Amino acid sequence: MNIKKTEKQTVGIKISVEEEGVELGRAWLYLVYNDLHAEPYGLLEDVFVNEDVRGQGVGNELLKNAIAEAKSKGCYKLIGTSRKSRENVHAWYKKLGFEDYGLEFRMDL
Repeated sequence: MNIKKTEKQTVGIKISVEEEGVELGRAWLYLVYNDLHAEPYGLLEDVFVNEDVRGQGVGNELLKNAIAEAKSKGCYKLIGTSRKSRENVHAWYKKLGFEDYGLEFRMDL
């Protein structure tokens, strides 16, 4: 048995909301390529809104921009992950059109 390794570049795009030079929130959109599809899929990571501006639409603008960016890059799907305990975040993702699709498994290295 031979193991072959092939590298593919992943592109990361930081989307942020700023006001008067202060970052109010951010999200990273990673374009991930694999052999199953010609198009990449989008992976949202490090979605964060400063506590003092939560509930004011900053997160909605971040995700709307991330969704639009993923579409413009030709992504066939967009994945957002969240810890099981963050039910308010899950409801927020669903409100913006995401669906509870599966499980995420993690191994800290």
